[in-house]
Amino acid sequence: MSSESGHYVYVLECADGSFYTGYTTDVERRVAEHDAGEGAKYTRGRTPVELLYTESFGSRSAAMRREHEIKGFSRTRKERLVLG
Repeated sequence: MSSESGHYVYVLECADGSFYTGYTTDVERRVAEHDAGEGAKYTRGRTPVELLYTESFGSRSAAMRREHEIKGFSRTRKERLVLG
């Protein structure tokens, strides 16, 4: 996990064991939204969620590029990412 400033990509593990990758400017708020069933449509029926991984970026565009990249990873590669 790194910390640069303001824009974050995060990976959650859902109650069904699946992974969800997203972008936010406030990780704590966003995870709480997912847990409350107010987050992404994907996570609404898969609560509770657990935050496994975050990366921080200096710009929204850099974070969005990384989010898109991670979403393209295989499950095995995502597992390696979140385990370090």
